[in-house]
Amino acid sequence: MGVSVATLGFPRIGPRRELKTALETYWSGASDPETLSGTAAGLRENTWLCQHDLGADIVPSNDFSLYDHILDTSVMTGAIPARYGWKGGPVDHTTYFAMARGAPGVTAGEMTKWFDTNYHYLVPEFAPDQSFALSSTKAVDEYREAKRLGIETRPVLPGPVTFLLLGKMQNGGDPLTLLPRLLPVYADVLSQLAELGASWVQIDEPVLVTDLSDAARAAFTDAYAALTKAVPGIRLMLTTYFGALGDNLPTALSLPVHGLHIDLVRAPEQLAPVLEAARPDLVLSLGVIDGRNVWRADLSALLDRLEPVFLARRDIILAPSCSLLHVPVDLERERDLDPDVAGWLAFAVQKITELSVLATALRDGREAVKTALDASDRAAASRRAHEKIHDQTVKARLAAITPAMARRSSPFEKRRQPQHDSLKLPLFPTTTIGSFPQTPEVRKARADHARGLLSDAGYEDFLKAETARAVRWQDNIGLDALVHGEFERNDMVQYFGEQLSGFAFTKHAWVQSYGSRCVRPPIIFGDVSRPKPMTVAWWQYAQSLTKRPMKGMLTGPVTILNWSFVRDDQPRSETCFQIAFAIRDEVLDLEKAGASMIQIDEAALREGLPLRRADWQTYLDWSVTAFRIASSGVQDATQIHTHMCYSEFNDIIAAIGAMDADVISIETARSKMELLDAFAGYQYPAEIGPGVYDIHSPRVPTVDEMVALLNTARTRLRDDQIWVNPDCGLKTRKWAEVEPAIAAMVAAANAMRT
Repeated sequence: MGVSVATLGFPRIGPRRELKTALETYWSGASDPETLSGTAAGLRENTWLCQHDLGADIVPSNDFSLYDHILDTSVMTGAIPARYGWKGGPVDHTTYFAMARGAPGVTAGEMTKWFDTNYHYLVPEFAPDQSFALSSTKAVDEYREAKRLGIETRPVLPGPVTFLLLGKMQNGGDPLTLLPRLLPVYADVLSQLAELGASWVQIDEPVLVTDLSDAARAAFTDAYAALTKAVPGIRLMLTTYFGALGDNLPTALSLPVHGLHIDLVRAPEQLAPVLEAARPDLVLSLGVIDGRNVWRADLSALLDRLEPVFLARRDIILAPSCSLLHVPVDLERERDLDPDVAGWLAFAVQKITELSVLATALRDGREAVKTALDASDRAAASRRAHEKIHDQTVKARLAAITPAMARRSSPFEKRRQPQHDSLKLPLFPTTTIGSFPQTPEVRKARADHARGLLSDAGYEDFLKAETARAVRWQDNIGLDALVHGEFERNDMVQYFGEQLSGFAFTKHAWVQSYGSRCVRPPIIFGDVSRPKPMTVAWWQYAQSLTKRPMKGMLTGPVTILNWSFVRDDQPRSETCFQIAFAIRDEVLDLEKAGASMIQIDEAALREGLPLRRADWQTYLDWSVTAFRIASSGVQDATQIHTHMCYSEFNDIIAAIGAMDADVISIETARSKMELLDAFAGYQYPAEIGPGVYDIHSPRVPTVDEMVALLNTARTRLRDDQIWVNPDCGLKTRKWAEVEPAIAAMVAAANAMRT
């Protein structure tokens, strides 16, 4: 019997966000491709050595990416849309980043959420006549790179079936029809790895935990029969995560692979059926440490479950449930975190240490790691009973929920006229989603204030000046509904969490969202409440600067939940309702202060949707209820907005309708208004702002482009339903991009009116 430790992937960004700095320096023109590649190589080397030194026996390669691992797979296979002008051969940085970010005269690829996480991937695009060719040897190169350093790695490849199912075929065709053309590229990569001495390759097929058609299951059978026949000298670790295999278990176990990884954090119940049905020679990789959350594991409890498995099988591998891409790098950097809360946490580095402790205990007995197990026991006991976690007042408020709290006093048809009478907006009203550019000057002022180099009064004066400038500019270009710009906010979730009880915040716990975009998710460790108003004073100041309506800007309870590391000692729905009541209090205070238009963003509502359709309704019921608790206490004349981005809405359009918002703004620029089909088919009754400006690209669209998008929207919606706005907030863009783009957007709306 043997037990080893593996990792499936590690954070790419570096402990100090070195990748972000290198990318943005390169994009600005201040460095060259060689410098960027050198930084990337250094990050990879440090990551491999770190994991090895922490006790990982199996370390991955090709889990690093300059932007996104699915984009890397599109490049590897030559699945590059014609608009990028690629003529074949190796793909250079210019083409790669044009696909990721757009370029003059060419749009970026569509971006959407990676399963139910907050990571974004670039959606592969396929043509019916798609051909594939090996166009990047990155996977081979990085394996060779590690080997030169004396480190044997297990290369990682996104699986061919998952890759195709995550993509989109032009004209709505079935991407799986392309599988026979795609497999030779995979076989080529596997052959090159085998020639270099790789004995195992990790093939990630997370779609196996989703609802699959018979055709998709057949595609798995065909794909892995072909790959193992083409490259018999290499062993494949079929890797699944984010849920249970469920009805796909027979398919997974029938494949001619040598190992299977299962997620025992999201789906602990699948261990028994896998053990019962797996063939004796199949190596099992058990995902026992949570790769998506930051809580320290209860190691003694895990050993109670693992010891019988270890005694019953010849070989097992202990691993995180999924790639550690989704958690921060190292808890040791958080010197200022509340020590009680810190004692309950584990980041990527600590999670590998936990795996090493488990493996040692299985191999040598618990006494061999008694000190580590005792510390784990103390942390688990402390977290269960600590007074910082439990607030009886919050619990009593939840116990008193009534249906009326989640219902507006009148239906939308009756609310609409009072809102129009109050706001007096034209057809095709224009607005933005909330934030304006967080310039270097804004970031410097925030940093100086945090370090004590700028006084509270000086910082407030700076923020007021930035806000006043933004309001004047919006007034001057003729936007109809204004925002204050959110210069005082570091992040749309963190800003609120810092003012709510039950949240903890880090200084260095960055997680990649996409490319160079990193976030520091709050940690919800206890019961949530709002001690005092959070946004009212800034709204009042901004509204005093203009006669036009100023939106109150809030983040919704479901988004705060889904973009945080959430406590795992109670149902997520209960935590979400606690947040909803805190936001409800803020909404009512904004209305009392005079706000007639309040936006409650739920950008992440769909990303929390369970991967299995059978589980959807339960989630949608409580998430929609949470939004309605937050939004339903206002008068009819108060207009409630919400915003969602990068979501496929067709499957949840009824739930979006049930949210009962007066206006919803959505991302539609990259998809050419395709997402509006769901709203048109559903006959969505309220008003909609389909995005006409792709804010995730530095490219500035023209007036004609925006008019064309709005005319497309008119084929699906009534004129009196349509708002005109960007896809999302503008904090990541530069003023030099934003000013002409928003001016063009206003001109496009004026053109529509005439």
